[in-house]
Amino acid sequence: MALRNIVKDGDPVLTKRCRPVEKFDKKLHTLLDDMAETMHHANGVGLAAPQVGILRRAVVIDISPEQDSVLELVNPKIIAYSGEQEGNEGCLSFPGQWGIVKRPNYVKVKAQDRFGEEFTVEGTELLARAFCHELDHLNGVVFKEVCERMLTRSEIEDMTR
Repeated sequence: MALRNIVKDGDPVLTKRCRPVEKFDKKLHTLLDDMAETMHHANGVGLAAPQVGILRRAVVIDISPEQDSVLELVNPKIIAYSGEQEGNEGCLSFPGQWGIVKRPNYVKVKAQDRFGEEFTVEGTELLARAFCHELDHLNGVVFKEVCERMLTRSEIEDMTR
């Protein structure tokens, strides 16, 4: 595994739509492993392939404190959602920036694993938010485009106290 560079605000790769993964091979496995390591190193809860410069439909998410519960989603699609939540949201590609974003409170995703096997997974609250945020990246949408408003510097400082 290796740490990858996280693409930052202003890089055009963040605005591009990703292509589906077609080969479920060692190269994909390495990408997913590297993305998980990069996400954990940056203290993130999710990371999408375009955030490391790869325009493929792959995402890793880990909302738990243990680093052995990474959820890998290849070619994911939201197939159901309900409810609503509003809260602070940030992004590893936009360090130090936070906004208020409305998301569904429940989300169901259909995806493939690293071997191409299909599965579904459901999440509420933070996991539902992470699903939406990371899948938006696969379509070239960043959280700043869907937020109600960006937080001020003093609001961010209050949040981190």
